[in-house]
Amino acid sequence: MPDTPAALPLHQQISELLMREIASGRLVEGERLPPEREYAARLGTSVRTLRKALAELSQKGMLERVQGSGNYVRRNAQAESVYSMFRLELPEGGGLPRAEVLDIARLGKPADLPAFGDGAEATRIRRLRRLNDTIIAVEEIWLDGAAGGIDPARLGDSLYLYYKTHLGFWITRAEDRVTIGEVPDWAPAAFTLPPGTVTGYIERLSWAQGPAPVEFSRTWFDTARAHYVQRLI
Repeated sequence: MPDTPAALPLHQQISELLMREIASGRLVEGERLPPEREYAARLGTSVRTLRKALAELSQKGMLERVQGSGNYVRRNAQAESVYSMFRLELPEGGGLPRAEVLDIARLGKPADLPAFGDGAEATRIRRLRRLNDTIIAVEEIWLDGAAGGIDPARLGDSLYLYYKTHLGFWITRAEDRVTIGEVPDWAPAAFTLPPGTVTGYIERLSWAQGPAPVEFSRTWFDTARAHYVQRLI
C-alpha cells in the first residue's frame, strides 16, 4: 500500500479501505478482525500504523475494540468517509480508490456541458482511476472557475478532500446518471479499453453549500473490473 506526498496518510488509507470493506459487506457486523500482527502483515504495513487506522475506525463507531478479545466490526451508516460518494467497487466489493492525474487545464466551459456554477471558465481534470491496484476507469471533472483553482502538486487521490482542505467547501450531495458511452479519444493506453469502446458511463452533477451545482464530471468504467454500487441504508 504505497504512500506519496500527495496521498492520504497511510493509516487513513487503511481506515478508508476498511470502511469500504465494511460498507460492501466483505467485513460483516460482529466479525472479529484477525490478530493485529497478522492483519498488519496481510495489509503490508506496520502494527503501529494499523493501530492508528483501527483507532480512527473506533472513533467513527465502525469498530469495537475489546480488551483481551480483539477488534469487532460495527456498521455506522453516518460515519464520514473521504470516498463516501465514490460509487465504483471491485466486483467482489470494496477496494481503495486511487487516482493518477493525466491533465489539468483552465478552460472556457464547453457548450455541451450542463449548466453548473457561476464562472465562465472551469478547471478540467482528467484522471485514470484504480481500485487497489486494478485500473477501472477514466474520468473527466469540471470544477467551476469561481470555486477556486487546482494545484497539481497538492492534489491527491481524493478530489473532494482537496476541495475541503484547500478551497474551503465540501460536496454535500450529487446526482448521478448511469448509462453507457464510448471511451474518449484521450484515454491513455494504460486504460483497459481502447477509445471508442462502449462501456459503463456516469455523469454527475455535484453541489456544495450553494443552490447551484459547482462541479460536473463524467466517468467511463470497465464493467468487467468494476461495478457501480448505490446503497440505501
